[in-house]
Amino acid sequence: MRIEPGYRRVAAALTERILDRSLPAGEHLPPEVELARQLGVHRSTVREALRELETNGLLERRRGSKRMVVTRPDNDAVAGSVRRALSLHDVSYRDVWEAMTMLEPPLAEAAARRREPAALVALENAAEAFRVHNSEDQTVATTEAVREVAGFFRQLGNCVRNPVLILAQEPLLQLLEPSLDAMIDRVPQARARIVTAERRIVEAVRERDASAARDWMAKHIRDFKRGYELAGMSLARSIGSHSPTAREPN
Repeated sequence: MRIEPGYRRVAAALTERILDRSLPAGEHLPPEVELARQLGVHRSTVREALRELETNGLLERRRGSKRMVVTRPDNDAVAGSVRRALSLHDVSYRDVWEAMTMLEPPLAEAAARRREPAALVALENAAEAFRVHNSEDQTVATTEAVREVAGFFRQLGNCVRNPVLILAQEPLLQLLEPSLDAMIDRVPQARARIVTAERRIVEAVRERDASAARDWMAKHIRDFKRGYELAGMSLARSIGSHSPTAREPN
């Protein structure tokens, strides 16, 4: 039989209280000594459980206070765990491209229908920042360019105003970044084509043209695949692999 460490049982009990809102976000936990008394365990067991929940983004220690506060894990923390799990499963460029093909065009369509003024402005700003920073006379470093591409996708997701879709999108974007980083400077026209696609998607979202938004996003994602091919990169290659590989049939 599997024996679970005591701190894991304490962490599970506290997690249950957080999930059922017995411990709502923003509330201070009792002192460690009091928690140990309530749960019938040693203080060191409680301390280890709190450390695990803090790592998972369910608790935080605020400046000037020794007591933990219940919080909500942000999208980056949750998606980061998913991204690491996917990387350990040897996710390939093809896997990411296929998932983006299934998620992003419908998301762009929904963005055109649902966007609000503030979200549209943020989307326009993201596209404009990439255009300015990647013009012929001002080309930013690859890492910054890739970060801005992912930022555009995030702003598009924010236009939809659906937290489930936003959270589903984030691990893909975190996997997209290293794949773009490996490709973007091997294809001379990549940055210009990204500028064009983002501009057309913004125009469609601004005009609430859901069909055009979907079509241009689909084209945008197809361009990523074409970029891998032009760069001589195998779509079967694992994103977590940094060793050079020979080109393989796609």
